[in-house]
Amino acid sequence: MTTTGNKSFTITASRPSHQEQASGLEPRPRYRPSTRFRQRPGQRPPAAHGWRARSGPLYAARWFVAVACSAALFVASRRLSAFVASRRLSAIFGLPSRLGGPKQEDQTESRLTAAKARARIDNVLATRALVTAFQPIYSLDTGAVVGAEALTRFVSSPVRPPDTWFAEAETIGRGLDLEFLAMATALRAAGLLPENLYISVNLSPHACLDPRLSDILLQSGLPPRRIIIEITEMAAVPEYAPLLLALAELRGSGLRIAVDDAGAGFASMRHILQLHPDLIKLDRSIVSGIDNDRSKRAFGTAMVSFAQETSAQLIAEGVETQTELTTVAELGIDSAQGYFLGTPSVSPAEWLGWTRLATTRPSPGRPKID
Repeated sequence: MTTTGNKSFTITASRPSHQEQASGLEPRPRYRPSTRFRQRPGQRPPAAHGWRARSGPLYAARWFVAVACSAALFVASRRLSAFVASRRLSAIFGLPSRLGGPKQEDQTESRLTAAKARARIDNVLATRALVTAFQPIYSLDTGAVVGAEALTRFVSSPVRPPDTWFAEAETIGRGLDLEFLAMATALRAAGLLPENLYISVNLSPHACLDPRLSDILLQSGLPPRRIIIEITEMAAVPEYAPLLLALAELRGSGLRIAVDDAGAGFASMRHILQLHPDLIKLDRSIVSGIDNDRSKRAFGTAMVSFAQETSAQLIAEGVETQTELTTVAELGIDSAQGYFLGTPSVSPAEWLGWTRLATTRPSPGRPKID
């Protein structure tokens, strides 16, 4: 559109005339007055152009509603796109979503998981769905069985590792309940073991402070001299004074204390230095391959010296080969246990067989199993 004076014209393309077609010339643009109104300064447009129809409160309200709806649709589409994108990223890269929908779903899933865990643990506690497997501990001086470690096995389908059960119970606040059920079951089963064997049971530092412990020990009917409590590396102890008082009372009755998993982590070494245990159990990570590893042998030698200085006995856990057994015996370690010496068993008949098996070995001397 072009303007000349007070008039407006619109350039339009029209069909060429016969003269233009005959001459072969380009068609000339034709001009026609524009039907659009061009407002001059200070001039109001005529009503015919709808100005009054597009003004006033009604038109403003319509305009506001239209803009608001458009903005809402735009924001909704952007939020939906962000939600979809977030879900896709979470699915592809495993990223946690920060939007309301996925976060709410995660919270719901977390509550469902906790509810299922609570139901599983409550069922185990109510039905006592666990048994005790004993693994023999051999003296490396005589070759005889001197004790057995109580290991908990859960009756479930599918089978789950014991550590999984105890960790799950801890997350829902039933960890001590499950520990004491496992301990009571082990002490009850220990009545079927030969009377000359001690029984080693695992217990967390927190459980040693619980008043229920003394009741369980009394109800077992076992002489305290046959019971060894293995302090596990389940958690660090922020303050040892209360634990030392509780263990002193247990020791006063004749019960002995062991520290489990020595060498596996910092917590176990702190337990050894603070608790002055009667027995120290060398972790399987140190025993495995000790026959071919100078550093592990040096650590074993140092622990033998430490045990002698503190009047503690040293037990090697996780012995699985003849060469490992020979090495720990040569280092001067007192006792050993592991799959090479005997697998955990829930059968009382096999428990009684340990003593008969031990009498067939040369004594005194180091045990050798062919």
